[in-house]
Amino acid sequence: MAKVINTSEFRSSVESSKGVVVVDFFATWCGPCNMLAPVFEELGEDMKDEARFFKIDIDQSLEIAQQFDVSTVPTMIIFKDGEAVERLVGFMPKNKIEMKVKSHL
Repeated sequence: MAKVINTSEFRSSVESSKGVVVVDFFATWCGPCNMLAPVFEELGEDMKDEARFFKIDIDQSLEIAQQFDVSTVPTMIIFKDGEAVERLVGFMPKNKIEMKVKSHL
């Protein structure tokens, strides 16, 4: 299960980490976010040995959302060694997200 993290956890779990981390910026009131949630969870489980998956509630962690200019949800940002390398906006099917993540492994 992808863990929902806050600002301080983001700094240690994403910005300071090695390897690939995928962060789903979401909001509880967002329909497409709710559609993406089970896909993101399943992908996190399928790829747990290759990448780490986290979620950030933009209403709870507004400063992180602003730092990365997240104005539309859902937005997934793929990080490699703490640096943002790709941004995926909107709902996407599992295989498309998986292909994007694998391209950074």
